[in-house]
Amino acid sequence: MSYSDLPRENIVALGPHRIMAICKELDWQPYRVVQILKWLWQKGAESFEEMTNISQDCRRLLASRFSIDRLNVISAQRASDGTTKFHLKLRDGIGIESVLIPDGGRFTVCVSTQAGCPLQCSFCRSGRTHFIRNLYWYEIVDQVVAVTKTTNRRPTNVVFMGMGEPFLNYEQVIIALSVLNADYGLKIGARHLTVSTAGIPHRIRAYAHIPLQARLAVSLNAADQLTRSKLMPISHRYPLKQVLDAVRQFVSITRRRVTFEYVLIEGINDRPHDALSLRKILSGMPCKVNLIPLNPLPGSRLRAPTPERIRQFADFLYPSMSTVTIRRSRGISVSAGCGQLAATTLP
Repeated sequence: MSYSDLPRENIVALGPHRIMAICKELDWQPYRVVQILKWLWQKGAESFEEMTNISQDCRRLLASRFSIDRLNVISAQRASDGTTKFHLKLRDGIGIESVLIPDGGRFTVCVSTQAGCPLQCSFCRSGRTHFIRNLYWYEIVDQVVAVTKTTNRRPTNVVFMGMGEPFLNYEQVIIALSVLNADYGLKIGARHLTVSTAGIPHRIRAYAHIPLQARLAVSLNAADQLTRSKLMPISHRYPLKQVLDAVRQFVSITRRRVTFEYVLIEGINDRPHDALSLRKILSGMPCKVNLIPLNPLPGSRLRAPTPERIRQFADFLYPSMSTVTIRRSRGISVSAGCGQLAATTLP
């Protein structure tokens, strides 16, 4: 039986060690490994014929044994502020969404780590969708490649803040981080990579020990256990105190500042005593607080506070917290804002 008679494996799904083993089996020089990886991840090759610095015989042999199956861009919706939402199709027909957020010379890609989300946070549209599955590392990285090729914009930052809870897909997320950072990959600096979690304590502790200095963001959204549990059911399993203890351990080990994301919801977590409680629980911790006015969700009664109330909330934090920011909503007109991603099925 020849190689052409066998089903072809998707080479995009193969990591460097596997490609190295293949090149060794074919008795190719080690530099071929880097060539292939750069074509896949830096240049986003969609066929072996594009790999012009590899001989035609080698390309034909690769094509006989492997396929190149990438994410398919179904649509790209651009908002008036330049934010673009991408509807992407996985090989099994499942739909996911990613977002490109331009800001001056900075281009941030927000990637999904799961199709759907199992957390069911009340302020997030992804939590209302049916959870289908975790994404593989190459499906996470390929979102960045697809956005880059479609827009011809090289990303400066990647945030794992799209659909899903990254730390419930921990192993694949860590591999994706390494490929995004690698010299053969997209060469994005580790400190320009951020993983956002709703708070999985044992994963936060594990994350403190990865070799990359990637950043951590924690979706806090309330300063007391009762309110947080109502907004985020995951808090029943992982109480606020456990999450904060894990974050303090992360800071102690890494000596890096953590970002706390706080979605402001009118009448629920935006009152003066909420701000004072937030100051108290974060006291002494090197951190940044990112205040996020709730983005509109279809069929939801939840509302964002007024701009004045948001500013008042921030003012309560400023005296004792050095870094407090109010995130400007981006991409709202195309449902690309924080908490608005939802695609999991395609027609």
